[in-house]
Amino acid sequence: QVQLVESGGGLVQPGGSLRLSCVVTGGTGGTYSIHWYRQAPGKQREWIAVITNTGDTSYMDFVKGRFTLSRDDSKNTVYLQMFGLKPEDTAVYFCNAKTVWGQGTQVTVSS
Repeated sequence: QVQLVESGGGLVQPGGSLRLSCVVTGGTGGTYSIHWYRQAPGKQREWIAVITNTGDTSYMDFVKGRFTLSRDDSKNTVYLQMFGLKPEDTAVYFCNAKTVWGQGTQVTVSS
């Protein structure tokens, strides 16, 4: 059974950077398109970006130019590199493949 495990969240100051990881277990990560979502307190979960199994990427406008997706299929891992973080980026970040969701990792941007 495929499972997704996120990590890499934490507390960072505005303008800082974090790299989130999404590890695919129980399957071959390279066969999946991996989506990232986030959910801020009191708000609906929103889609951020996707990296396909061929490495193509797409981003929502509010993260374009600040967030970058990459994948290392030898490690069954997708990375979400985040630069220039803003307080409004504070949320729980989730990765998703088809109907499978990770548990999420908290990102807090605050001074």
